[in-house]
Parts: sequence; structure tokens; C-alpha cells
Amino acid sequence: GEPIIPERYIKPPSDRPSLNNSPHSDINIPLVDMSGLTDSDHTVREATMNQISIACREWGFFQVVNHGLKPELVDGVREIWREFFHEPMDVKQKYANLPITYEGYGSRLGLQKGAILDWSDYYFLHYLPSSLKDHRKWPDKPSSLREVVEEYSKEIVRLGNVLLEVFSINLGLRHDYLQKTFGGEDVGACLRVNFYPKCPQPDLTLGLSSHSDPGGMTFLLPDENVSGLQVRRNEQWVTVKPVRHGIIVNIGDQIQVISNAIYKSVEHRVIVNPNRERVSLAYFYNPKSDLLIHPAPELITPEAPSLYPSMTFDEYRLFIRTRGPQGKSQVESLKSPR
Repeated sequence: GEPIIPERYIKPPSDRPSLNNSPHSDINIPLVDMSGLTDSDHTVREATMNQISIACREWGFFQVVNHGLKPELVDGVREIWREFFHEPMDVKQKYANLPITYEGYGSRLGLQKGAILDWSDYYFLHYLPSSLKDHRKWPDKPSSLREVVEEYSKEIVRLGNVLLEVFSINLGLRHDYLQKTFGGEDVGACLRVNFYPKCPQPDLTLGLSSHSDPGGMTFLLPDENVSGLQVRRNEQWVTVKPVRHGIIVNIGDQIQVISNAIYKSVEHRVIVNPNRERVSLAYFYNPKSDLLIHPAPELITPEAPSLYPSMTFDEYRLFIRTRGPQGKSQVESLKSPR
């Protein structure tokens, strides 16, 4: 209820959001109807594949509808997490995370001492590999949360498998190239649920600092009633307008590396709202953590030499984890000088 936010949340002027209506307020990320991928008409399938290809090359972000997830599941999983964040603090604290594991309930990213904080709480949990999944670390309140999250997770992994195949074909690779590079059935999948409380001074802080996602790709279930996600495009910030029951997909650093920067992960951030809280679910679909990731040999030519060294996802995560969110500087710093 305080009218002034604590000092440790105030961003430097260069990082503060501009909340006035930008000239780009009518722009939105591409919208893809995924039912086109299974249409009996070959031209519809081709057009849908092409839409996804252009979105990956030009935006790094797109929104999907008719993705196969039931509307009641999409609404239900978001609302059950909203209920969790409204539980008394002692219930949430039972699941408090440690910087060393990151799993559980918390509010701070990275290990940097004295870092300016983001205006948000989160809950992080593992789904795949199964060896990391531990239901005891998932909240037991509300009572159906574990069951709903399990069903939602299964559906997101299915969607991830479909899109990896589409990306592979669009890049001119074997249809199963990305799936195999990610570890076949043995991929990583983890969920970060974000809770952004109302903020009395939204022009001084951010819900989530500017960053690109370190993993393979991300499926974001936004809050349909409150916009917050902003995507950097041509040096401008575009505020994403969610569509009903849509899921936002974005390219992560690992796919940027494998595609040799044909597909690029894109900087994004979250602004906060003075009147309304916001809940969103970011599902990270990642390569198996100990497999070497490097540009696909088929995409290397004399004109397009390999831009990145081989590195496992674990090594990359460790590399960025010590520094916290820092725009696109993490993956760009790995590029070979040309």
C-alpha cells in the first residue's frame, strides 16, 4: 500500500520503461493459426510453415492459436497459480528457493550482490528430465495445482516437439534434426510462473529486466487482461497484445546457436501496471543439459562461417547465471570475431 517503491527496485534512467503510447502501439507480433499445419490442403500447410519461418527470422517471437490445448486448461492453469500467489506468505515460504537450486518460490534472479531487483515474484519447477521432477517441490495448495500443472506440462512438451520439427524443415535440415540435437525424448522442460503485483511507480522499475532466453524456446501463457511483455524490434519496444487462449512462442539462445543466427533470440522485458496485478507462465523447452550445442554443419558455408563455439547448455547456463539478466550481451559475447 506504500505510494513509493523501495530504492532497490528503482532502475537506472536508461533502463526505465516509457509508458506513454509509442508510435508502434498498433504493431503486434505475428499470429499463427496452427491448425494450418494439419490442413488437408497442401497450400495451406505451406503457407503456415512459411508464416512460422518469417516470424522466426524477422521477429524471434510469434503467437499461436488452435494449438491443441483446451481453453479450460489454459485458463485453469493460469488461475490456479494466481490463487497460489494469493496464499498467505507462510504457505509460500514453505517453498522458498535457495540461490543454488532456483527451484521453488522466490523473487531474485542471478547471484549478483546488490543487483537492482525486479518488481515480481516467481515460482520455478522442473518437469523434464524426470530425474529432476519432484512433486514435493510443487505447491500442494491449491489442492489441484499439481494435477493441472502436470496436464499442462504434457501439452506444452507436445507443442515443443511439433515446432522443433517445423523449425528443422524450415531451416532445410532433416525433419528430426533439432529434436535429436535437443536429446530426442530426453529434453529439458521447466516452468517459471511470474507474479507481478500492482506497482505505484511503474515508470521507475520493471517486472522483468531486459534479457534473451538462454534455452531452446519458450512458451509464454500471458495474462489476457493485462499487457506487460515488451519485445525489442528495430531499437523500439513493442508491447505484445495477447489474443484469447493464445500462447506466445519465442526463440531462445540455443536455437540461435544451432541455426547459426538464421533464427535469433530477441531481447524482451516486462513492464508493470499501477492498477492491476499480472500472472504469466513461461515454459522453457531446452536441450538436454550435457549435450554439446553448436551450429548445424549443414548451415555452415564459406559465406556463413560458424559463429559460435561448442558448449553444453549446462555450461552456458552457468556462464549467464553468475551475471543475471543483461539484454542480449550474453549470447553475443560468444560470437567468433569475423
